[in-house]
Amino acid sequence: MRLVIKDNSEQAAEFISQLIKNRILEHQKQSSTRKFVMGLPTGSSPLPIYKRLIKMVKDGELSFKDIVTFNMDEYVGLDHDHPFSYHYFMWENFFKHIDIQKENVHILDGKASDHQLECKVYEEKILKFGGIDLFLGGMGVDGHIAFNEPGSSLASRTRLKTLTKDTIIVNSRFFENISQVPTQALTVGVGTVMDAREVVLIVTGHSKATALYKTIEEGVSHMWTASAIQYHKKAIIVCDEDATDELKVKTVKYFKQVEQDNQF
Repeated sequence: MRLVIKDNSEQAAEFISQLIKNRILEHQKQSSTRKFVMGLPTGSSPLPIYKRLIKMVKDGELSFKDIVTFNMDEYVGLDHDHPFSYHYFMWENFFKHIDIQKENVHILDGKASDHQLECKVYEEKILKFGGIDLFLGGMGVDGHIAFNEPGSSLASRTRLKTLTKDTIIVNSRFFENISQVPTQALTVGVGTVMDAREVVLIVTGHSKATALYKTIEEGVSHMWTASAIQYHKKAIIVCDEDATDELKVKTVKYFKQVEQDNQF
């Protein structure tokens, strides 16, 4: 596992967007048949990354015509065009600004009549496309990835999850009031994320410092589900200085030293 420490959140976003660009271009050189498959998150953390990827597409540096995407999660009960749904978020903030083909975009349907079937089919679609090449994710203040909150199985697959009060409170910042926040969501599992060939997490801000410490310096635990990436063969956490506030000085020095000459 790599830990890349940047001075601020903008530098972290720049590093990740360049990494994604490189991975896509490398794949296109090596494979003319299988599409590059990405896992994508919502929330505030990836927005600077999406803005940079949009610019790359508009500048002709990158194309998403042959990219397939699978989003991490979706609220239960919200229509696709609901302003607080993740469908709406992704199209407004990313997809409608790039050249991706609509049929290559996959987001869980929170209005599905059979949640179990929806999740099962989602996993099957990922396998149909040959698995996920790069899963981009964020990290919650309690160390969760997607909606795999504390206590989630580290072998979990895509499923229906009841959200904790803490998550509802944190996510209420995107709603007009807390009563509007759905109490359930469909989410990929920790095992789904771990199956990706590469996992990249963006972790920025002091509020994520404890979660980063638990993920980096302590053992793997289902109470801090992001810590599962310690077992991943190719995982990168990109953070800013504020997120390192709870790490030991020697930990920060070590990762800065080993990453000094590394690129993407």
